Amino acid sequence: MNSRLINWFKFSSPATYYPLAGRLVPLFSVIALVLIGVGLYMSFFIAPTDYKQGEGYRIIFVHVPAAWMSMFIYVVMAVWSGLGLVFNTRLSAMMAKALAPTGAMFAFLALWTGAFWGKPMWGAWWVWDARLTSELILLFLYIGFIALQGAIDDPRRADRAGAILALVGVVNIPIIYFSVKWWNTLHQGASVSITKGSSMGQVMLWTMLIMTLGFWAYSIAVSLARVRSIILERERDTTWVSELPEVRG
Repeated sequence: MNSRLINWFKFSSPATYYPLAGRLVPLFSVIALVLIGVGLYMSFFIAPTDYKQGEGYRIIFVHVPAAWMSMFIYVVMAVWSGLGLVFNTRLSAMMAKALAPTGAMFAFLALWTGAFWGKPMWGAWWVWDARLTSELILLFLYIGFIALQGAIDDPRRADRAGAILALVGVVNIPIIYFSVKWWNTLHQGASVSITKGSSMGQVMLWTMLIMTLGFWAYSIAVSLARVRSIILERERDTTWVSELPEVRG
């Protein structure tokens, strides 16, 4: 058991994590490409037309997984930030920094697709609905995290400041999730629940889950590729980086 823990802990070093990330990026890139391709095909050609919302509802197969990923990535980013503060590990802060742009992209995608969905359903591109507003705050938190780290020259100070912001901002995640229960909002309740199951048809549910897994694989691939760049930038003066074939070449 102890030897296994030691084996896992060795990947907390940028020098050992860098090649591991390099091996995983192609794998998760292929998985993402396949799953998103299958999910989009099912979204447009296999999933049945909704009897209430017509063809316009199909945007949920992008909107809902994007919203899920925007929240999930922020939680993961906050966990990495917390680990960095507690254990003072360089890699934790690098992973948090690598995740932020992808989380911001999914938050923007959720808001953008939500506007296209809301126009025919609610008659407006935007309303100051509790869930929409808290999702917008999530996007601002991502942007604030990125901007704060970019504004501080010292990487260590930037990591600490970003980590504090990430941990404070994580309180917004349950607000997003429970907003439709806590307040009277236009936004519909969850169609998929761990405790209550799903009110969606099986084909619709599988399509949404496949798209979610595709977005999840994409997030891993992109974040690992980005953290490799961050590692090279921050560790450029170390011996092990100077000996890498891609650096020497």
